[in-house]
Amino acid sequence: VEICHSFAALKTNKYTHVENCSSSMSKFILLGFPYTWEIRILCFSVFSGTYILTLIGNLCIICAVRCDHQLQTPMYILLANFSFLEIWFITSTVPNMLANFLSETNTISFSGCFLQFYFFFSMGTTETFFLSAMAFDRYLAICRPLHYATVMPVHRCIRMGACCWVCGFLYFLLPIYLISQLPFCCLNKIDHFLCDPGPLIKLSCAPAPVIEIICAIYNSVLIFSTLLFITSSYTLVIRAVFRVPSAEGRHKAFSTCGSHLSVVSLFYGSIMVVYVSPTAGNPAGIQKYVTLFYSVLTPLFNPLIYSLRNKEMKGALRKLFKTLRFRKRPGRNL
Repeated sequence: VEICHSFAALKTNKYTHVENCSSSMSKFILLGFPYTWEIRILCFSVFSGTYILTLIGNLCIICAVRCDHQLQTPMYILLANFSFLEIWFITSTVPNMLANFLSETNTISFSGCFLQFYFFFSMGTTETFFLSAMAFDRYLAICRPLHYATVMPVHRCIRMGACCWVCGFLYFLLPIYLISQLPFCCLNKIDHFLCDPGPLIKLSCAPAPVIEIICAIYNSVLIFSTLLFITSSYTLVIRAVFRVPSAEGRHKAFSTCGSHLSVVSLFYGSIMVVYVSPTAGNPAGIQKYVTLFYSVLTPLFNPLIYSLRNKEMKGALRKLFKTLRFRKRPGRNL
């Protein structure tokens, strides 16, 4: 009832003392990082390099899994999906941010803003589901090794991955729709480098506490339910690892799980700072820099963490690089 009353007030423009430009709103201005021109050029160079390295690193993992038959297992199939997701996750924000570093206007269209909002949050949600699926896979492999082949065959792993993609892109449809229906004021400046719910809600002509609470509930349910599942899975995994008699077996299990836990800590630690509490409680500066960390730097760290701490992945990458060098060698077909 409270939600209906709030939207009735918004639709009838009950708050007539504020100028409503929703009907004519065609674009937003992303304030981003208001630095001097020299610092913006430096930021452009640094984040361009970060973006390229992220694409190369994640593409290498995808190619290694695709080309090495020994990696055609559920764990690495999920990892390849995760790397593919990271490529699109960073692509949803960084190209536009790079363009804004070199632009004086920093504008984004109304539809473009909400498309970015949808894809950025959908891929972030999909990432939490893939991290949960990878934790469940490790639980089965280490705690139920005799049943692993029957419980997690490749075709079931592919279905689980498809479910992560579908659920991830459906989860945030309602909050995005609700925010898009708000009456936006003529002051169309977003104090962020991307279209984020907090700054967008602040542009509303009318207070929207109900929508803020809905967004906070959606974020909290998603973050805490998946985090609880992941921590429970790895708690059982660690207990099982300590019972492994072989020191080599324990080291291998800890190495694999350590990679996953490092990625989980980086990702969840940053998103909880921004999205668990209601949006009005987070200063814009903190939102921007923490969002920058998990949306730009975390996708860069992930391929490094998984490749450097995983013996099989390092071997597959060596094979891949040797194959590429051999193909580039002149006169190989003579």
